[in-house]
Amino acid sequence: MAFKKTQLALMIALAIQQLSNPAFAQIAAPEQADATLPEVKVKSSRELPRTYNAPTATSATKIEAPLRDIPQTVNVVPQQLLRDQGAHSLEAVLKSVPGVGLSNGDGQRDQVTIRGFSAISDQFVDGFRDDALYFRDLSNIEQVEVIKGPASVLYGRGSSGGLINRITKKPGIDKSEISATVGSWNQRRGEFDLARNYSDSGVAFRITGAVERADSYRDQQFLDSEVISPSLLFKLGSNTNLLLQAEHLSDRRITDFGIPSYQGKPVDVPASTYYGAANARDVDYVQSDVTSYGFTFDHRFNEHLSLRNAFRYYDYTSDRNNTLVKTAGGVNEAAQTAMLNHSSFRREDDGYFNQTELTQKLEIAGMEHQILYGMELGKQDKGQALTPAVDYGPVNLFRPVLPVVARTFAGPTSTLSAMKTSSVYLQDMVTLSKQWKALAGVRYDRFEQKTRTTTGAGSKLERTDREWSPRVGLVYQPTTSQSYYASFSKSFQPSAENFPLAANNEDIAPEETTNKEIGAKFDFFGGLASATASLFQLERTNIKQTDPATRQLIPVGTQRTNGLELTFTGDLSNGWQLWSGYSYLDAKVTSSPAVDNFDNTVRNVPVQGKRATLTPKHSANLWITKALGNGARAGAGVNYVDDRFANLGNTVTLPAYTTVDAMVGYKIASLDLQLNINNLFDRKYIVSGHGTVTNLNTPGAPRNVQLTARYSF
Repeated sequence: MAFKKTQLALMIALAIQQLSNPAFAQIAAPEQADATLPEVKVKSSRELPRTYNAPTATSATKIEAPLRDIPQTVNVVPQQLLRDQGAHSLEAVLKSVPGVGLSNGDGQRDQVTIRGFSAISDQFVDGFRDDALYFRDLSNIEQVEVIKGPASVLYGRGSSGGLINRITKKPGIDKSEISATVGSWNQRRGEFDLARNYSDSGVAFRITGAVERADSYRDQQFLDSEVISPSLLFKLGSNTNLLLQAEHLSDRRITDFGIPSYQGKPVDVPASTYYGAANARDVDYVQSDVTSYGFTFDHRFNEHLSLRNAFRYYDYTSDRNNTLVKTAGGVNEAAQTAMLNHSSFRREDDGYFNQTELTQKLEIAGMEHQILYGMELGKQDKGQALTPAVDYGPVNLFRPVLPVVARTFAGPTSTLSAMKTSSVYLQDMVTLSKQWKALAGVRYDRFEQKTRTTTGAGSKLERTDREWSPRVGLVYQPTTSQSYYASFSKSFQPSAENFPLAANNEDIAPEETTNKEIGAKFDFFGGLASATASLFQLERTNIKQTDPATRQLIPVGTQRTNGLELTFTGDLSNGWQLWSGYSYLDAKVTSSPAVDNFDNTVRNVPVQGKRATLTPKHSANLWITKALGNGARAGAGVNYVDDRFANLGNTVTLPAYTTVDAMVGYKIASLDLQLNINNLFDRKYIVSGHGTVTNLNTPGAPRNVQLTARYSF
């Protein structure tokens, strides 16, 4: 497989900005016994602190801003938490973020819901859209930022419930680190992070990478994954930087759709039970290859004016082959059998985005303004080919004897889609007085969509949407440790946001989402810890879902989510660190003409009045660690997820579950050893579903262990 040079073009050097931020200095200052702060080898930058309480974020405003000044909920999952929990996948990261529901993503991609709405295309990396359908690796990720609520004002189409922005590791530090992980089901993973900062010559580089091989608690499942991410920073002057970045990822695994349902719940079988081909390794796999590259150019004219231009190109191919339980009528409950079918799906995507942003600081009438002027241009080409499904079976529902399946090959590309984005945006962060601040912004998008069908008689479809996306928020800060806010925002979701235009959606105007939110943010212990609370109402109109078998759209209607989210995170006294969150989501389809026919026994179930799928009404998580002294540490956490519904008609329930995880670690000199035990009490549970149909539900992992050795030199 040819290696493709790759790039992720990115935002501002986060580590450099953090160094000069007063809130950062406040967190880095206290030094406790058996300190959790890193040894710092600084020339022109430094690493992020080993904290659970990130003081700033860039995702919500595209400029470095204290979280307390942002009138919106932003959850920042820091590097230290990722390491302590042994997280190597986005699913492992996002289970700790309140308001997020997990989806199995057709067994081929990262996918979640946020505040009750699908976020299938709401993946970003350093502020660039990353909507290809694959599983991402975290070896090059510094932290993960989750914006809650519509964010079209800065990011364009999408983001009903929110978006996920991965912040990558950047050059500018000196670091040499390797790690090796072994774990249950033959897991073997190696990572490296090598960085050098040659300040005299104005050059710095960083290269990270990972290789992972593993089997699984799921029969037939395996993982073969490699990723490499080089980056190079040139300091072209005291006020000018040029950052070059690239990445290549290759990922191969079984396309696992999980287990079917029976009598209103997932079928009661061992978590290992696989419903697919007996020769799954050869005919049920997905091979994803993603290559990206780009640059970020920063120039500071003076202390009041700075310019950023960034570019990212990507190329994505996916060879997906799967055998699964038929999505409609696939289970005969009376006979206790399941019918399988096999098909193949091939995708080829490529595209680019270019962002130009000018940031200006000025004072008008005694008020301080930080204004962002932005422009984004982008083009994406997406091709796909699907083979018709071939039926196999039936097989016994509880003890399936799997058939040997003949692989079907996706033929020539049958659908070609071209998407062009042209947008301008304006944002102003205003300090109205010592206690009052405001954030206001607006974006104009021209989104052009063209789809050409090359099979059969062929067809050409196209539409162009022109949309305004506003946001306004007001912040009141009676003291330096309290912040209260109210905000309003709006986003749009066009017909071809996720999949090609079709005859049944070409004339449909974009879906629209509005968010009304009030909240509060509090700092404790001199900024070492913080708490947030938010009340919100989200409403999205003209929602559409996609049948995974036929790719046809299903009209859903209008959905509204009323919710509450609470968090408390931080670095407490005597070596304690805490991460916690709770969400209450009342997410319902308030108006819909649709009926659900995916249940195995019931037909024409009205969707109106039903709860949003894959969305727990209550969810909560708690993770706490303690530095024990002499290099030792320990941690434990609990994760609770309420009942969820697998399908739009709410006829199949994914039961509530609680899992407990634990960690112990020991550091001696440059060697750090860490043992993670997940699902400590070996609970049986369903971690995710498809979100539209009843027979694709993924069992959670039984008790498992993971031992990591990390060496710095």
